[in-house]
Amino acid sequence: MQPELAGRGAVASAARVVVKVGSSSLTTTDGELDDLRIRALADALAARRLAGCDVVLVSSGAIAAGMRPLGLTRRPGDLATKQAAASVGQGLLVHRYTEAFARHGVPVGQVLLTVEDVIRRAHYRNAHRTLTRLFALGAVPVVNENDTVATAEIRFGENDRLAALVAQLVQADALVLLSDVDALYDTDPRKPGARRVDSVTDWSQLDGLDLGGVGSGVGSGGMVTKVESARMATASGIPTLLTSAAQAAEALSGGPVGTLFAAVGPRRPARLLWLEHATATRGRLVLDAGAVRAVVERQASLLPAGVVGLAGDFAAGDPVELVDEAGAVVARGLVNFDASELPALLGRTTHELAAELGPAYERELVHRDDLVVLRP
Repeated sequence: MQPELAGRGAVASAARVVVKVGSSSLTTTDGELDDLRIRALADALAARRLAGCDVVLVSSGAIAAGMRPLGLTRRPGDLATKQAAASVGQGLLVHRYTEAFARHGVPVGQVLLTVEDVIRRAHYRNAHRTLTRLFALGAVPVVNENDTVATAEIRFGENDRLAALVAQLVQADALVLLSDVDALYDTDPRKPGARRVDSVTDWSQLDGLDLGGVGSGVGSGGMVTKVESARMATASGIPTLLTSAAQAAEALSGGPVGTLFAAVGPRRPARLLWLEHATATRGRLVLDAGAVRAVVERQASLLPAGVVGLAGDFAAGDPVELVDEAGAVVARGLVNFDASELPALLGRTTHELAAELGPAYERELVHRDDLVVLRP
């Protein structure tokens, strides 16, 4: 990014921007969808879309929208009821967005994603192709996690993380996180004397800050997940602005609002961001000392010869932890074999396996392109 586009100007000048909004920013105090808030957000995003900017809206609110029709007074805690509320509320939420954007002649397209759509190459390509085509047709994709089928074991966890991954997937120039808090503060903003953090250019600035559990009763996220989302996005070269939904228009025009997190790293594949920051692994592989060095120091693929044990019930393509013989996690990766296949492969070279079992077994347990090192 050019120096003149640094800072909040990066958001105003972005040719493609991802905007995430939380449930609490879309609902009234009694949990109903607030048409005025939805229209105000649509006004701000439609203005950018009509100015030629590609816009993705990552929107929470499906579960919240489904609570009242189902007679629920509090956000459900069990997975089945969350899925039921989401199935009722998702249509209501997208209908409101469709009406709000239609006032500007801008169509919207619903895109429901699961973790599979980010970590598996074929799914990833399909999601990217759909979103890119929606841009070309002048539409605003409205993205949400597919809560009706997502499970507790493997999911994005929060739409803040989903937004960071979508920003990487569509190669966005900026990410804007909207909530009911106008910025990051050095402590709970409800406390007297809390000071706004105008910008974060070095993560050491956050050492000692009380990020707390600031959040609402209808949403699932808090400041911690928003900061983690910003860390994910900026580590992949995407500047991130955190502010309130009420300041969306000003934020998108480069106004002096919110907290700006400066981009600090190069672009990275979305599945690696998910592996590092948001994954729930399905098992683990135990590496000998030589394999640890190969993976950590040489950034090599993991071969069967260097694995001395395993745990868990996983399938090919699932995320697993790579641990040393003391149990310390050194990396995470997407495994290429089912757990049931591995005992017969461990400790053997790929040449031996290919000669005995066929060429399909002359491949890595975890390819280096599907692996992220967690310990330098």
